[in-house]
Amino acid sequence: MTDNGTRLDHVVLWVSDPAASAGFYEQAVGLEPLRVAEFTAGTVSFPSVRVNDETILDLAPLTLAERMNMLPGSADSAGHPVNHVCLSLPSDAFDALRARLEAHAVPMSEIAHDSYGARGKAPRSFYFRDPDGNVFEARHYA
Repeated sequence: MTDNGTRLDHVVLWVSDPAASAGFYEQAVGLEPLRVAEFTAGTVSFPSVRVNDETILDLAPLTLAERMNMLPGSADSAGHPVNHVCLSLPSDAFDALRARLEAHAVPMSEIAHDSYGARGKAPRSFYFRDPDGNVFEARHYA
C-alpha cells in the first residue's frame, strides 16, 4: 500500500435515537462513544463513535435531514442509499466483535471467505445491521 495522504475521516449514519445508537456501538461493536453527554444536553447536534485514531462514525438524528441543504437533494439521503460500511479489524478483534454481537443478539450473516477489499483478499468477513438498519461488514486481513 502506498500512503497517498488521503484518509477516511468520518461516515455519517442516519439514526432514530443517537444516544441509543452510541450505546449500541459501544456495547455491541466495541467503539468509543464521543460527545454523547453534549448531545443529550443539547449543546451539539449529534454524537459520534471512534473507529480508530483517524476515523469516526457520526450518528446523525433523522430530524437533521431537513436541514441538509448544503447540496441539492442532500435531505433525501436519509433513506439509506449507502449499501454498507466495512470495518477492517485484526483477527482477534474480528473474533471479539462477532462474540459481542452474538451476546447482544445482533443478527449476522455467515462468515464468507476471500472477499476482496482495499488490501486484497480478506480470509474472513461477515455482515451485521445496527438498530437503524445501517449495514456493516466486518473483515480481517492475514
